[in-house]
Amino acid sequence: MENAALFKIGYGLYVLTARDGDKDNGCIINTALQVTSTTPRVGVVAVNKQNYTHDMVAKTKKFNISVLTTEASFEVFEHFGFQTGRAVDKFAGYQDIARSENGLAYLTKNTNAYLSFEVTDTIDFGSHTMFKGDITDGKVSGTAETVTYSYYQQHIKPSPQAAPKGSGYRCLICGYVYENETLPEDFICPLCKHGASDFEKII
Repeated sequence: MENAALFKIGYGLYVLTARDGDKDNGCIINTALQVTSTTPRVGVVAVNKQNYTHDMVAKTKKFNISVLTTEASFEVFEHFGFQTGRAVDKFAGYQDIARSENGLAYLTKNTNAYLSFEVTDTIDFGSHTMFKGDITDGKVSGTAETVTYSYYQQHIKPSPQAAPKGSGYRCLICGYVYENETLPEDFICPLCKHGASDFEKII
């Protein structure tokens, strides 16, 4: 199986936000689908279990997604995707947010819309949980194009730095280099949380 074939499927990129008590958090996701646009309006998202935001959604049954645009810089993806809310407060000092009617934060810059969800069902996919929910609120906030995963790879993500032959494995998602001759089968990228199947040997 050539895993790169999966990357040809069209994906958007979003910041998923949740709140547990007085703690806000958010992470990058690439799977958000509209299921119905009539009442009830239903959508689904898939969230990696390694993300702290996953646990917050599972507990509180509420989340927002902010739809990122092609104007988003790499720093947005670094901020919400390459660090964990278990170790840092991602919203400390972060200015470009507002709160929807459900009390959760959403991004007001580099986005063109937000949607609010109430979770109605979950499906366990091993490394990810799919959350199905009723869409309770939403607003268009800009006209810039929604960023796709392909656009991110070609225009936003920096090119990975060259590494000496045989020095390790490179993550196909974020470019992280694991410097070792062998890659454990259960290895998880510390930046983007993808597994060993999404790494290529540097040659």
